[in-house]
Amino acid sequence: MASGIPSVFIDGEAGTTGLGIRDRLLAHPGLTLRSIAAEHRKDPAARRDLMAEVDLVVLCLPDDAAKESTALADSLGNAAPKLLDASTAHRVDPDWAYGFPEMQPDQAARIARARKVANPGCYPTGAIGLLRPLVDAGLIPPDYPITINAVSGYSGGGKSMIAAHESAGGPAFELYALGLEHKHVPETQLYAGLTRRPIFAPSVGHYRQGMLVSVPLHLDTLPGKPSATDLSAVLTRHYDGCGQVRVVPPTADGKLEPEALNDTNLLELRVYANGQHRQAVLVALLDNLGKGASGAAVQNIELMLGLSAPVAQAMREPAHA
Repeated sequence: MASGIPSVFIDGEAGTTGLGIRDRLLAHPGLTLRSIAAEHRKDPAARRDLMAEVDLVVLCLPDDAAKESTALADSLGNAAPKLLDASTAHRVDPDWAYGFPEMQPDQAARIARARKVANPGCYPTGAIGLLRPLVDAGLIPPDYPITINAVSGYSGGGKSMIAAHESAGGPAFELYALGLEHKHVPETQLYAGLTRRPIFAPSVGHYRQGMLVSVPLHLDTLPGKPSATDLSAVLTRHYDGCGQVRVVPPTADGKLEPEALNDTNLLELRVYANGQHRQAVLVALLDNLGKGASGAAVQNIELMLGLSAPVAQAMREPAHA
């Protein structure tokens, strides 16, 4: 940081998340963005040389490639840059800080101190955001049989899914991972504080971006038989003062659409309930490319580099109140 302005290299900037991070960082007045020539993007020696010149490297790569880039950076020893990994490769690795600043009171400080940070997945951001405070408060037992339902825009599925939807139209709606295996389950279970593996049922809609994550609950099966007000109060206390996470009242018409927070770095949490039947649904709303990917990455970069005035806060406010 010879110039006093920190520098960042995005290893894999041509992908959806990498381009999103790049666009946000180009607008950031507090840092310099370094790039590698296209012909050297797969050249380990050239990438290692650039890593030695920057303060932080963002890994926007497939898991195996992210591990290889981590080894390249670590080979620099004391000259190694900080790393932010947007892949799944290190999300449950205890040597990496988990990049969800609002998850615990000390999580932002933990991220700021860390040399290696794993950016959260989009679905886990919503699920952990809803569940972790309630598990910590004892309202949901760690071994409770949790089911997580979610729908995302097709941009979360990578280049092939994006191409399929934008060229051929794609299905209007599609459930997937019905073999009950999904790469986001381990981090969701770990950081939500669950000892029982949750059932996760993701889906994709024929729209570009935006996400809803929901968790149904039978309130009479929970310790103390809490009300919706109890659940909402715990969430509200936990996220009090968090600029990027909001606990808001349920919509009056009982409807919620997934695109309402597009192009923001916000996460909104709601508790819907039917008091007569003692049932509730916890719902998280976010942009899978914002707080679910690139926006979260920029938030973590700012913490890791000690930057103020988050660029994410300059993104547009949602259309609804």
